[in-house]
Amino acid sequence: MRVFFSVGEPSGDVHGANLIHALQQLNGNLECVGFGGERMARAGCQHLFPLCNYAVMGLANVIGALPQFMSLISQADRYFHRHRPDAVVLIDYPGFNWWIARRAHYHGIPVFYFVPPQLWAWAGWRVKKMRRFVDHVLCSLPFEEAWYRERGVSAQFVGHPFFDELPRQQLDGDFLETQHRQAGAIIGILPGSRTQEVETNILTQLRAAQTIHQAHPETRFLVACYKEHHLKIVQKMSQRFPGLPIETHVQKTPEIIELSKACISVSGSVSLELLYRAKPSVIVYRNSRLMETFLRPLLTIKHITLVNLLADKRLYPEFTGVACQAAGVAAEVLHWLDHERSYAQTCRELLALRERVARPGACARAARRIVEVLEGKQRHAA
Repeated sequence: MRVFFSVGEPSGDVHGANLIHALQQLNGNLECVGFGGERMARAGCQHLFPLCNYAVMGLANVIGALPQFMSLISQADRYFHRHRPDAVVLIDYPGFNWWIARRAHYHGIPVFYFVPPQLWAWAGWRVKKMRRFVDHVLCSLPFEEAWYRERGVSAQFVGHPFFDELPRQQLDGDFLETQHRQAGAIIGILPGSRTQEVETNILTQLRAAQTIHQAHPETRFLVACYKEHHLKIVQKMSQRFPGLPIETHVQKTPEIIELSKACISVSGSVSLELLYRAKPSVIVYRNSRLMETFLRPLLTIKHITLVNLLADKRLYPEFTGVACQAAGVAAEVLHWLDHERSYAQTCRELLALRERVARPGACARAARRIVEVLEGKQRHAA
C-alpha cells in the first residue's frame, strides 16, 4: 500500500508520524512518500520536499512563496501520474492542500483529510471544495462530523491526534529539578512554532510579563522556543526589558507548561497541551492590519481557541487583533495570581473538560478507516 502525505506544519509533522506508525501496524507493506517534516521522515516517509520546514503565514509571505508552492504542486501531480498512490492523506495546511486534493481527485486517487481545516469557523462556503475534492474527512473535533455530513461530505469523528502524542511525552527530569530549586512562581511564555508568529506576538507577551513582574517581583518567566532561530529572536527582543527574569529554552515546551503557574500562549494546537496539563492560560494572537481587515468579518465563531470551542465558554481569555493588548493579558494572569479560589476553579473546569474530550487513539482510528476504505475499494474492484 502506497500513501502520499501532504503536511506543512510542525504540529502536522507529529500527527503524520503517528499516523504512519499506526498504518504500519495494519499493513506491513506500507510505503509512504510526499511532503512533511523530520518526524515523518524518521517514521519512514520518503520526502519529495520537507514542507514543514517551509511553513509560512500572512498574506505577503504566502504571495512570496507562490512560485515554490506551484512547483511542489506540479511535482505532486507528476508523482500521481507516474506512481499512482493508493491514497493521498492531507493534514491541515488548507491553502496548499486544496491544490494537492484537486490534483489527486483529477487522477482518481482517494483523498483523506486528517485534522481538517476549521471551515465551520469562517468562510463556510469552502466546504464546496471539500465536497468536490476530498473523499473522506477524518474529524478531530466532536461537532465536526455532523457539520460536514449536513453539507454532503463523508466524515467520521476519530478524535484529535494531539491526545495521542501527549501521554507519550517524556519530561526532562533534570530540567524540572533545576527549575524547582529556584524560587518564584513561573509564568510560561509560548510564542508559537512559526517564525512569523514569534515575531508578531513576542513583544506583547514580554510587555505583559514586565507588568506581571512589577506587581509580583517574585515571578520569573520561561519562554518555550520551537527552534534555535526563534530563541535568537526572543533573546534579541528581551533586551528591551532589562531586569526582567526571563529564560529562553528550545524544545522544552512540555516541561515549561508543567512548571508554570499559568501561561501566556499564542493560539494554536498547543492549547490542547495546555488543556491536557490543566494549565490556566491567556491566549494572544495578533494579526496584521491587512489580515484583520479581510478575515475578521468572515469569522462565524465566538472563540478562536480550541479549548474554548470545546468548552463552549471562555476558559482561556483571548486577545486578538492588531493592537498590542499587553495590559489586558497581564491583568488576567494577575487575577489568577491574586485570587487563588478563581485560579483553582479554572483548574477544576479544565480537568473536567479534559476528562470529557481528551480521547487518545485518534491515529489508530484514522488508520483503520483509511485501510478499511482502501481494502473495500480493492474488494469492489475484484
